[in-house]
Amino acid sequence: MDKVVSSAADAVADIPDGATLAVGGFGLCGIPSVLIEAVLEAGTTDLEAVSNNCGVDDWGLGRLLFEKRLRRMISSYVGENKEFARQYLSGELEVELTPQGTLAERMRAGGSGIPGFYTATGVGTQVAEGGLPWKYDSEGNVVVASPPKETKVFSTAEGDKEYVLEEAIVADFGLVRAWKGDRHGNLVYRDSARNFNPLAAMCGRVTIAEVEELVEPGELDPNDIHTPGVYVQRVVALTSEQAADKRIEKTTTRPRPAGLADDAATHGLGG
Repeated sequence: MDKVVSSAADAVADIPDGATLAVGGFGLCGIPSVLIEAVLEAGTTDLEAVSNNCGVDDWGLGRLLFEKRLRRMISSYVGENKEFARQYLSGELEVELTPQGTLAERMRAGGSGIPGFYTATGVGTQVAEGGLPWKYDSEGNVVVASPPKETKVFSTAEGDKEYVLEEAIVADFGLVRAWKGDRHGNLVYRDSARNFNPLAAMCGRVTIAEVEELVEPGELDPNDIHTPGVYVQRVVALTSEQAADKRIEKTTTRPRPAGLADDAATHGLGG
């Protein structure tokens, strides 16, 4: 089945207001930026996003956030986005902060048909006991807090241990970015850009993948495929310009030591 869609706009055209989106990426690495822009241009609003973080103020999911298209976020880290903090603390955005490993497993479980699982992460804290502020009002009062979660004691090699029940996440749509993909939806991610992408692809009922390089079926080595095409319903081939448009959250540089620079020149090493 050829799953290639002519444009990102066509791929996201049926995402309705109020939908839940599972979005791949970590920071700005491996984010489906073209699909996010298409959702922004479509005017879709009242969205719930499930993603490790919410981009930055002017890129990634931060673009949807700035236009107030997001009503709720399930994420594990939000420290690079000032607008996120402002909306959350002023009562404009509901936020369910989730431990990073737990978030990953909730998404994986959703894609595997597992409704929930027990984990030791969060036992003895508000993650399990409830009371984490999910939403404030404009005066700074907590109006929605996390509920208490079921706990259970299991016998382990180290003795009896308490675990907390976490529910799986299944999103209406998954948005991911891959290095290579074929027309059947098989995807390969590159290095650290894999991050949350396979999990977002798994837990979306309809998953849309933007791919930097589109290849024909059979060109990908089955041993190299990270996301099988069964999880992917639509594929968008990026232009070379779109594929090259990758941002960096923070660029840190330092001058090359003089001695090292001299050695590089002496031995004909490029900078």
